Amino acid sequence: MAQPTFLIVDDHEAFRAAVRGLLGRRGFPVVGESATGLGAIEAADRLRPDVVLLDVQLPDIDGFETARVLLATPAPPAVVLVSTREAADYGARIRASGALGFITKSRLSGDTLSALLRGSTEGERA
Repeated sequence: MAQPTFLIVDDHEAFRAAVRGLLGRRGFPVVGESATGLGAIEAADRLRPDVVLLDVQLPDIDGFETARVLLATPAPPAVVLVSTREAADYGARIRASGALGFITKSRLSGDTLSALLRGSTEGERA
């Protein structure tokens, strides 16, 4: 089975580069990156990734609104929210977002992401 393709959305270039390397080492193809929510919506429409790894705090529209728009498309990608803050800081907003799950940036790894995509509880399921 082919590995899912990823779009990385974060306003920090260094974080995007680090995640690109992490995903690449795991064999996950990265089809694009964006620094903004609006850019993520455009890129997802154009690139059709399987998964959008989406920072909650973005400079234009936040990750929750971006997820809402992405998930309302006819063939939506899976959305995994990430943040430096803990899931408890966002409470029910994570579940209400429709995202597949949430992973704190400090716990983001190929194993944690793979487990979340497989349906395991290693990542915080939404």
